[in-house]
Amino acid sequence: MKQLRNTVIRAGLEALYFSGAHHLLRPIFAGIGTVFMLHHVRPRRNSPFQPNHHLEVTPEFLRMTLAHVRSRGIDIVTADEMHRRLIERDVSRRFACFTFDDGYRDNRDFALPAMREYDAPLTVYVANDFADGTGRLWWVALERIIAAVDRIDSTIGGAAVRLDTRTVEDKQAAFAQIHDLLRALPDDRDVAREMSGLCARYGVDEAGISRELCLSWDELKPFATDPLVTIGAHTVSHCNLAKRSEQQALEEITVSRTRIEAVLQRPVVHLAYPYGDRSAAGPREFAFAKAAGFDTAVTTRPGMIFPENAEHPTALPRISLNGNYQTARVLPVLTSGAATAMWNGFRRVDAT
Repeated sequence: MKQLRNTVIRAGLEALYFSGAHHLLRPIFAGIGTVFMLHHVRPRRNSPFQPNHHLEVTPEFLRMTLAHVRSRGIDIVTADEMHRRLIERDVSRRFACFTFDDGYRDNRDFALPAMREYDAPLTVYVANDFADGTGRLWWVALERIIAAVDRIDSTIGGAAVRLDTRTVEDKQAAFAQIHDLLRALPDDRDVAREMSGLCARYGVDEAGISRELCLSWDELKPFATDPLVTIGAHTVSHCNLAKRSEQQALEEITVSRTRIEAVLQRPVVHLAYPYGDRSAAGPREFAFAKAAGFDTAVTTRPGMIFPENAEHPTALPRISLNGNYQTARVLPVLTSGAATAMWNGFRRVDAT
């Protein structure tokens, strides 16, 4: 199903490009800015089974994107400058803001050098538990389990799961099925429990993944001092806030901010909601972010930035630089706003 979805999206992007429709729609739907969303930036991996490939782009594609944005005369700005332009209604020039979720070490090793080449600032949203080396990147753990075995026999949420995982196609299907089962569980702590059981059963070092992939606090300290880098918050545990009580959700947001500020000795006024889709961030979470004092908060809802977004700075949409679509043809379509306009039913702002 996900493979079919990717094929449909790719076909849609190609159709917009080759038809030239994105040129016609740009003046209407490009808005005043774009918030790009990235996760990993690292060299391409050779494994045929990469179910999380959408979460990574190559340094070359990042450079291609930066070059495209610069060629359009678009300002690449900090999250602070984006906020200023929104609240002051400064729409004289279009802008782009590059944001990176989770705090991966490759953001420092591969993304930052590319950003420096274009004198382009970036915002990195840090989840405290990942920086502590105690967080659970369960989607990575699931990929590693399925990659290593020929069969999964387990129980998830009370349901028996018996899946062949011998071929790449089997593995892709198994990952999609288990991923959806886990996301449907009523609480992130249920996900953690189920994944801990799977990791123990199949010999994957779940605890070591965040230490392997994410910047530690000691690494974040010098990284944060780079003049191009802004550090934002991404909650304490990278949880689905919508599945937490009001008190728990507020604590995830406020404690994350307080801890990062204490360690890095700099203000943290920008937030990214983990997962960030409708099932993870809605009006309640937008209000929490505002109450916690954040200037901006970003979702994973697709969309461009319009002047009306100034009324909803803690519900900002983003454009995903998706690892499944790393071609030059994608970029003019994405920055035209055509693709997201069609996805959103031609609504400019969605904060509901």
